[in-house]
Amino acid sequence: MQTVILRAAEEEHSLNPVIPHPIEIILSLVVFAILFWLVKKFVVPSFEKTFAERTQAIEGGLAAAENKQAEADARLAELEKQLADARHEAARIREEAREQGAQIVAEMRQQAQAESSRIVEHGKAQIEAERQQAVTSLRAEVGTLATGLAGRIVGESLDDEARQSRVVERFLAELEGAR
Repeated sequence: MQTVILRAAEEEHSLNPVIPHPIEIILSLVVFAILFWLVKKFVVPSFEKTFAERTQAIEGGLAAAENKQAEADARLAELEKQLADARHEAARIREEAREQGAQIVAEMRQQAQAESSRIVEHGKAQIEAERQQAVTSLRAEVGTLATGLAGRIVGESLDDEARQSRVVERFLAELEGAR
């Protein structure tokens, strides 16, 4: 047993590779604390500063993007309003053109009807003048024929103008009455 106790005592004083010496633990803690303090003092502020700058840049970019988006939306709304106004103006112009076209067509119809009426009236007047001329010519011819015929029937000459006119008028009156 003695050997077992000696071995146990030796094992107590021997180095255990899993558990470090207390001096190494203390020294490691001091070095860790110094490194921690140096990183906190010099490195972390520069990281914080960089992070803050990036945050500001991102927020500024987002704000600028929002402003640009708002401007673009306003411009788009303005352009849509102008487009709507242009469409309304085009519709109004088309409607005015239709009205003017209808008015022109109506005026042209009216002018054509007036021209047609004028031509018809002129034609009627010309026909009436030609009819009057034909009637006058026929009267003279019928009068000459009638007086010549009457002179042959009666056996005497009806060259007297007054007599000739009376005979022709009576003959024409009898013809018109027979109708």
